[in-house]
Parts: sequence; C-alpha cells; structure tokens
Amino acid sequence: MASRFTELTVDSHDPEGLAAFWCEVLDFEVIDRSEGKVEIGSWVPTVEDVRARQMPPTLVFIQVPESKAVKNRLHLDVSPIDDSTEGEVGRLLGLGATRTDVGQGADRNWVVMTDPEGNEFCVLRTLAPQN
Repeated sequence: MASRFTELTVDSHDPEGLAAFWCEVLDFEVIDRSEGKVEIGSWVPTVEDVRARQMPPTLVFIQVPESKAVKNRLHLDVSPIDDSTEGEVGRLLGLGATRTDVGQGADRNWVVMTDPEGNEFCVLRTLAPQN
C-alpha cells in the first residue's frame, strides 16, 4: 500500500490574494474555492487519476488568524522555463515577491524570495533552452 502526495497546504491571511500570486508564478488555475480556502493546480484531480499514478500536487491556501512567525521549515523551489533566473526574479518582484536573506550566503546558484505573505521560496537555475 502507498499514499500519494496530493496537495500542499499553506496558511494565509488572504487565501484569494496568495492564490492569485501563485497562479501567476506557476501558471496554475483556481480549481476549487470555498469560504476561507482556495485550491490551485495545473490539473483538476480525480480519484481515478490519483490512484493510477503520481500526479503534480495542488496548492491549497487556508485562511488562518495568526501571522507567520519564523522561517518556513518547508518551502517551494521554482525553476524558470522560458527566461533566465534573474529575468524570472524580476518578474516575480513585479508580482509582489521580495528578495530575502535566510542565511544562505553569497556563493549560491539560487535566489531566496518571499511571497506577499512572507513565505520563503527559491528560484533555481533556469530550464529555458540555451541558444
């Protein structure tokens, strides 16, 4: 027997706003919403699909009253697919992300950022075709 990684849940003050940010970052769509909850993904999961094979997880944003207090113990890594790493960092800054320092040091090939609610994520090397 096994389990599937089906979704990653993120606590937030503004699930709609944070979901909109991550939809822009990942080219995802809202696939479900209810009071205080928004789910986004690249596909609409069905029980049959999930049982048949491992599929990309969705992101679920849940409204909570408390604020983020410390560095995340779990974070997302994203890899640009059609621009350089720095080009993607510029795009994400325009969407409301900020650069941050979590003690990663100067010698690194990734950029640490935070989303509009302060959740850390990393922009890794580009996967864009090299001309």
